[in-house]
Amino acid sequence: MKRTLSNTFRILKKRHFTIIITALCLLFLSACGSTTAPSVEESKAANGRISVVTSFYPIYYLAGEIGGDHANVINLIPAGVEPHDWSPKSRELNEASKASLFLYNGAGLEGWVDGFLKGLGKDKAVKPVQVSTGIALIEADGSEHEHDGHEDGEEHHDHGSLTTDPHTWVSPKSAMVMAGNIKNALIEVDPAYTADYEANYEKLKDKLTRLDSKFQAEIGQAPRKDIVVSHQAFGYLARDYGLNQVAIMGLSPDAEPRAQDLLRISKFVKENDVRYIFFEELVTSTLADTLAREAGVETLVLNPIEGLTPKQEQAGENFISLMEANLQNLVKALQ
Repeated sequence: MKRTLSNTFRILKKRHFTIIITALCLLFLSACGSTTAPSVEESKAANGRISVVTSFYPIYYLAGEIGGDHANVINLIPAGVEPHDWSPKSRELNEASKASLFLYNGAGLEGWVDGFLKGLGKDKAVKPVQVSTGIALIEADGSEHEHDGHEDGEEHHDHGSLTTDPHTWVSPKSAMVMAGNIKNALIEVDPAYTADYEANYEKLKDKLTRLDSKFQAEIGQAPRKDIVVSHQAFGYLARDYGLNQVAIMGLSPDAEPRAQDLLRISKFVKENDVRYIFFEELVTSTLADTLAREAGVETLVLNPIEGLTPKQEQAGENFISLMEANLQNLVKALQ
């Protein structure tokens, strides 16, 4: 009986010790941080910068250049991931819900964005901004319409049946419109640093203007104007600089071409003396390689800059340097 009581007492002491330790751990954790998301004001007070979340790389680059020292810019899609194939998880939703701004391209690129915006909720401090607003969009059939950012985008959200070309950023002219929208959004949520955002925007605009001038001059002098690409991602580039885009795959890079399409493109390559088939790094080059072999031509990279590869990220490449590399390859192919 005494042994039983002694054992019971030891068990109670052990349980009492465990309860005390658990309580102390909880007190320690509550002192270190809270599970409640901080307000925008609290977040900014902690590091002096507003939080900006972007949907994919080109917007991340533009926002970082304009935001400068006053914005902590976080990109949702990691390096090496093709944005057409990506969809957010709860952690991305949580990240965006704590931000001052959520910047996305729109025009049908982010098929997940409607549900994402609903998940953010109206009571959150984050302001969503569609940065392609103001760009005349290109329809799948080649026609155009003005984009005011308020249209119903449901019809564009099936990646296999995009009806609008979402690849606005691939043209420096469109990138300038996007940069202006980002600048205005930053000023709206953080007016105290209006002068800095304006100054940073002017520096970026100067880079994009010089890039635009290079494209106009060098492509304008090229004797050829036909480009054969693996993915129909260069409509805005073609429109703005007088090129004729012939694509193996459609607006979505996983849209498989038909056999007769490949035969038609192969015939086009031979009849028009096209010397290079362009492919991109984030999508398999199998079809481009196959077509190039069949037509007896070579392949070159034409990057839609939907994201950086880990190698490009490590090398310090950015939107401007990759666009300049695109221009070099275009000039080579158009000789």
